[in-house]
Amino acid sequence: MESTYGGAAPDAAGGVADGGTRDLSAVGRQFHSLARNAGFDFFLVTRFPQGDRIDFVTNHLMSNWPRALKDSYGASDMFGISTLVSRLKDSILPAFSRKGLFSNRSSKMAEKLDSEFLIVGLHDNLAFSLHDAELNQYIFVFSGTKDRPEQSEISALYFGCMELLDTCFNSIRSQEGPRERLSARELECLKWSAAGKSSEEIAIILNISAHTVVSYLKSAMRKLDAVNRMQAVARACRYRLL
Repeated sequence: MESTYGGAAPDAAGGVADGGTRDLSAVGRQFHSLARNAGFDFFLVTRFPQGDRIDFVTNHLMSNWPRALKDSYGASDMFGISTLVSRLKDSILPAFSRKGLFSNRSSKMAEKLDSEFLIVGLHDNLAFSLHDAELNQYIFVFSGTKDRPEQSEISALYFGCMELLDTCFNSIRSQEGPRERLSARELECLKWSAAGKSSEEIAIILNISAHTVVSYLKSAMRKLDAVNRMQAVARACRYRLL
């Protein structure tokens, strides 16, 4: 039996074959078990988008979504401006939605994107955010075809995610940082750039030439994979280098 979405056949458990547990890590399988015990077929775990890192592909950590849906959603650039992110920015309470959670109603793509989620089976969605001991914030979404969960069911899911976040996430959470270690001079130039100083002003402060300042900043931008000084400063702050 073929699905109308990506040609993937539903598995015996009611999910989609390429959205099951086959490719999940041990932690992913535990999230899948949490979802199924609560009556949901799908789960998603992402970082909370922030700063210059708002796209879905960069923030996605694990899910049992069909691969075609993940690819389509990643290409839509909708995640950072989605209703999901907006609601979780405005409230710490879990959000339940029957449609449109992953899109933005003001976008022309919203209707098409909503239909893709519905075709796969992500009709009803429960979402909330949590942060770990290092104050990194994450989004958890459980989806399927289910009436609004009881308070006890929401509490069980919330606590289950909290336990997994506390005990297991170090094994799957990518350690963020620059591709290369920044030198002391590169960090000094970034620090003064963050303070609004020009290359000429930084040169006077550090008693070096403006040409050398530009060279240090270009090197820092390369190591931080940034396209300009502003992005380099933002990433250095996110990596807690400044």
